[in-house]
Amino acid sequence: MATGDRKNRAVFIDRDGTLIHEKNYLHKIKDVRFYTRAVEALKKLKALGYRIIVVTNQSGIGRGYFKESDLKKVHAFLARYFSRRGVRIDAIYYCPHAPDAGCSCRKPRLGLVKKAQKRFNLDLKKSYVIGDHNNDFLLGKNMGGKGIFILTGHGKEEIKKIKDTRPDRIEKNLLSAAKWIGKQD
Repeated sequence: MATGDRKNRAVFIDRDGTLIHEKNYLHKIKDVRFYTRAVEALKKLKALGYRIIVVTNQSGIGRGYFKESDLKKVHAFLARYFSRRGVRIDAIYYCPHAPDAGCSCRKPRLGLVKKAQKRFNLDLKKSYVIGDHNNDFLLGKNMGGKGIFILTGHGKEEIKKIKDTRPDRIEKNLLSAAKWIGKQD
């Protein structure tokens, strides 16, 4: 694959339960706990030529549990954490709406992905989504790429809810998902 083509693909990564440990309505930096091998996973994906884009539903804002400014502080902390360890997150997109708001950005709808596609000129068919909820792998399917379901976070409970549409792959965690993507190249 030509180098130019590699810059036009991304791995969209869910935040809670995938990149960091699950904490309901997380909005304080002190509550952030990273998965042990998250840095290694992101470095692997970067080495493969993928942009790293975090996509997360954050209905706590729409429900009034915390402010958008709190969320932005957490996201700035995440970006700094990974940057200091040698890996750059290209973007973080979030849906602040409650589930019943009918917005176009709540996963598995395509609003967040479309923003990234426009900004980075992405080929979504060459891109992946990794997450611990059905809405994550469904986002991958909806965008025409691949959806990887992982068993961290809510994964072990969510896997029981998978119906007709199956993920392209089920993996143990973010690192094993990154390794699987590497085998697809």
